[in-house]
Amino acid sequence: MSRLDSMLRRFTAQRDGLNWAAQAVAELDGDVLDMGLGNGRTYDHLREILPGRRIWVMDRILQCHPSCVPPEEDFLQGEAEPMLIKLAEFGQSIALAHYDFGMGIKEDDVTESARLSPLIAAVMKPGGLLVSGQPLVGFEQIKGPETIAPDRYLFYRA
Repeated sequence: MSRLDSMLRRFTAQRDGLNWAAQAVAELDGDVLDMGLGNGRTYDHLREILPGRRIWVMDRILQCHPSCVPPEEDFLQGEAEPMLIKLAEFGQSIALAHYDFGMGIKEDDVTESARLSPLIAAVMKPGGLLVSGQPLVGFEQIKGPETIAPDRYLFYRA
């Protein structure tokens, strides 16, 4: 599979997974967390599908498209670990989280997601959902939408 086809498959899985998860948490109170703002495409999509929810966003630096800049009070800038600790100290209860941290080196990305998993758990509302491109630990892995290959995107319940 070409890198372009792989990227398209990933974007489609991400969109379908987020749409599915947004519907699944419709009756669950709580905020949304987008871990890894990047260009802002996912954040922009979350704003569209979850218009009544506060969406927390974290990333090392703010370098997204100008139309996707989150409100200053919702953007946690810095390394993931202290930002997750800060979010937990705020007492946030996250109903839906999207994990998109990574440097593109699978082994390092898997190690990082495992290391951050307990900190993510500390901000999740019981029954909340996580949509992730990397494996997370300490959560119940669940089956996502039928349209997504099991290895393409991962789904968890807190």
